[in-house]
Amino acid sequence: MEIKDTISSLVKAFGIPGEIRYIDTVRVGHINGTYSVTMDDGRIYFVQRLNTYVFKQPHEIMENIAGVTAHISKKLEELGKSRDGVMHFLARDNGQNYYESEEEGFWRISEGVPNALTICEVQEASVLRAAGKGFGRFQNLLADYDASTLHETIKDFHNTAKRIDTFNAHVAEDPLGRVKEAEYEIAKIRELTPLATKLGQMLAAGELPLRVTHNDTKINNIIFDKDTKVAKTVIDLDTVMPGLVAYDFGDAIRYAANTAREDEPNLSKVGLNIEYYRAFAKGFIGELRSTLTQNELDTLALGAFTMTLELVVRFLDDYLVGDKYFKTAYPGHNLVRARCQLRLAEDMVKRMDVMNEIVREIASAG
Repeated sequence: MEIKDTISSLVKAFGIPGEIRYIDTVRVGHINGTYSVTMDDGRIYFVQRLNTYVFKQPHEIMENIAGVTAHISKKLEELGKSRDGVMHFLARDNGQNYYESEEEGFWRISEGVPNALTICEVQEASVLRAAGKGFGRFQNLLADYDASTLHETIKDFHNTAKRIDTFNAHVAEDPLGRVKEAEYEIAKIRELTPLATKLGQMLAAGELPLRVTHNDTKINNIIFDKDTKVAKTVIDLDTVMPGLVAYDFGDAIRYAANTAREDEPNLSKVGLNIEYYRAFAKGFIGELRSTLTQNELDTLALGAFTMTLELVVRFLDDYLVGDKYFKTAYPGHNLVRARCQLRLAEDMVKRMDVMNEIVREIASAG
């Protein structure tokens, strides 16, 4: 069945009235297949097929999303604020917020956000501050949500030590003979492993609390208002799970405060943009300061490094085993991504003292 026929049948299954005006492919994101569907009355919906190779328990994902979005909606209602602050997924007549079949796969539909703007590349520090406020507000609205009730939709998603162990096993196996292309990167990962696994050790020791975390805080997972550039809604909730606040802070910094794009092949362009780091930290900490423990504040900068090195490991591991997880645009794309992220991680290590001092300044500003 062609995609337009599949989407037409999905629109009917979810009870959306009217006719489809046009369908656009959304090319942002490495994992799922997403389409923007405009109806004849101008309403926009996002129709998405989940990648069940990556998300092996899609029903649990949708259960997590239903619980979290209902909680946020209730909080926003209590605060008298707009429902634009939460994603809204359609339910079918049977109550399910998804559709699945053996032939067509696993699908869901979310409502479009009015006057929406998605930003993939940051060009102003003010945008980073707004994104920080958006992700910080997301966590703040979920601060009283029992994280233990959420499914772990990707087991050990941010278990950095386990990811490194798996990576080392694949290095030893060298299934496709690619290890020789990444000898420097492999050696550097092993050198940086003790620092990258510190957060996990602190969690195991009970020194950091588990919270409801987004776990994929790239700036393109925020919907901004097109006119004001205010963060309206956090999207892409597939990886909402119990986690550490440093994960969300760190992944956002890794993605948005790089002086180059995520897969920049010219490593001389890659490094940490301190102005962008400070801007995101101001927005994020400003929304969460009253709920964060001292240990959480003290490990935010470490979270940026940890998430960056973890992604180095993930990109390089995927390259070694045949590019099964991340979508790639050309042969060797995952190796290029790994090298870019490693350069960023190395720069963060050099500037860790500055990063920590910025967090302390913002947290003490009141």
